[in-house]
Amino acid sequence: MIRKNPAKPSLPILIFFLILISSVLALSADRKAWVMLTNCHYVVHKDNDGDSFHVKNGTNEFIVRLYFVDAPEPNMTYPQRTSEQSDYFGVTIDETKKAGIKAMETVHELLREPFVIWTRWASAQGRAKTPRYYGLVEVGSTNLAECLVRQGLAQIKGVTPNLPTGEKSKTFVQHLRVLENEAKEKKVGLWANSKNETKPARDGK
Repeated sequence: MIRKNPAKPSLPILIFFLILISSVLALSADRKAWVMLTNCHYVVHKDNDGDSFHVKNGTNEFIVRLYFVDAPEPNMTYPQRTSEQSDYFGVTIDETKKAGIKAMETVHELLREPFVIWTRWASAQGRAKTPRYYGLVEVGSTNLAECLVRQGLAQIKGVTPNLPTGEKSKTFVQHLRVLENEAKEKKVGLWANSKNETKPARDGK
């Protein structure tokens, strides 16, 4: 009797399983446990800005990249990004850069005292050699992202995970939208000279 070779899986089936495995891995990464880092310290560095800055926790130094927000660039290192931010706020490039410096100074001032970082050690590595991770920074009982949006110094953008408290990311984004609309109405930060239309604030919760 002649034995036939086992049928090889077809290409579509292989692709399906590869996609399935990728989805499982992505979901697993998204569910990675949050870690709370206490007694963190802001580290002054030439590459710091409003949403990405050097911090130290014990002997460990790294860059934290804020979830949920994108602060204006303080320079023209990334011209396309600066242009997009200018369009978002409805202001000039120069006003955007000045606000980027203001955002950086505001964060430095808010973080003069030891603070808390929540992270899942998800890499946000850019061009810097220092390890860079996404995180949430607490200023007292307030999320730093809230502070920046409330002061008109950041737009709502970027990676948006569910919070360590269990609050859904969608709910928190809606809350940030309310703060953003309030900042527009009060004309604070970059919204002071914005040419964009202001929409009434709504309760996102």
